[in-house]
Amino acid sequence: MRIRTDDEVYRVDAVWLGPPKATFPWRARYVAWGVGVVVFLLSLTVERWMGFGFGFFTTAWALVATVVLTRFICSRISHERPLGAVMTMWSKELTAPRETTAGQGGAVSATRVRVNGQRPRPKVSKRGRSEDRRREVSGVRTPAQAWH
Repeated sequence: MRIRTDDEVYRVDAVWLGPPKATFPWRARYVAWGVGVVVFLLSLTVERWMGFGFGFFTTAWALVATVVLTRFICSRISHERPLGAVMTMWSKELTAPRETTAGQGGAVSATRVRVNGQRPRPKVSKRGRSEDRRREVSGVRTPAQAWH
């Protein structure tokens, strides 16, 4: 016995071919018409923000941009991945936290080293031994100098 799935139902595109007896020469899904109207209005708005006037050529370029963007957007959506899911995924990708690539120091950073204007003086013991009262020597001491 063979069980048939309902995949054939989803293979049929819900398209509007135009008015009866005067169909369009192209096929477009209902979602493509909705996306196209929104993209067209957005492209006209962007043209106005950029300072272009309303004319034949600016509207024609807006229409060309609309067709290209609508085809691009509709190529990414299907019955298995609807427009709402694609828009949600897009917004989540844009607002997701990112890894910081700028360094903030590390184990060998000198950002927290305090610097004083004067060098610390050696402490004198209470007994007053001459060995404990060492003269301060400028420069670097070698281990042999430090013990004598």
